[in-house]
Amino acid sequence: MTADSAVGQNDGVAAVDRALAIAIALAQAGTPQSLADIARLTGMYKSTLLRLLASLERSGLVVQRNDKRYALGPLAFLFGRTFENSYGLKDAILPVMEWLVQQGTESPSFHVQQSADTRVCLCRIDSAHSTLDRVRVGDLLPLKNGAPGKVLRTYANGGPTDGDDVQLVFTSFGERDPLCGAISSPVFGPANTLLGALSLSGPLERFSELAVQRMSSLLLTAAERATLSLGGRWPNSRPPLAQHKVR
Repeated sequence: MTADSAVGQNDGVAAVDRALAIAIALAQAGTPQSLADIARLTGMYKSTLLRLLASLERSGLVVQRNDKRYALGPLAFLFGRTFENSYGLKDAILPVMEWLVQQGTESPSFHVQQSADTRVCLCRIDSAHSTLDRVRVGDLLPLKNGAPGKVLRTYANGGPTDGDDVQLVFTSFGERDPLCGAISSPVFGPANTLLGALSLSGPLERFSELAVQRMSSLLLTAAERATLSLGGRWPNSRPPLAQHKVR
């Protein structure tokens, strides 16, 4: 490979990275953004943005509205639907989430890794409690904070093998949101692949040690059911739950 071709290849990779950064910024914003807004969110010059946005518009990943603001386009919806259909996630996840709510747990949600630093909430059902946390479908959240993030980081390279020291319940108390608590367990698919993290979250005040113990048992049952429905294998060993203390 010549120096010129190497430079060209690097430029191409950088352009892809910048284009994806625009799409991610629009997804994180959650609402249509002006060119100035996107420049502020990405740190790119407007001239660079205009070139990249033109390419993204041609592909359908981004659309420009009549008010000149930009939003994710139909290709983003197609990506999400294809991801969903590839695994049949909702068909397996929603029934166990509904079952958890029927058992009186906190609000269940399902998270997948979105990037090296973020996770996205794919599914969410509100609990029957009068006060709730603020997690919603489509929210992008930090991978390094929160119980679902711990699951996604721990099993990023696949599920445990027989004989591993298996941890299946992860907790967080006030890490991402000082007023929120959460517990989370992995959901596995074929070939021991991690599909995502099933989580229960709500106001921290309701995460007493007794409540965490009870919800952890229910969450494990739900995660195992979802794993089997999706063609995965649930780990054989299930060690006793650790004592979870709110801190």
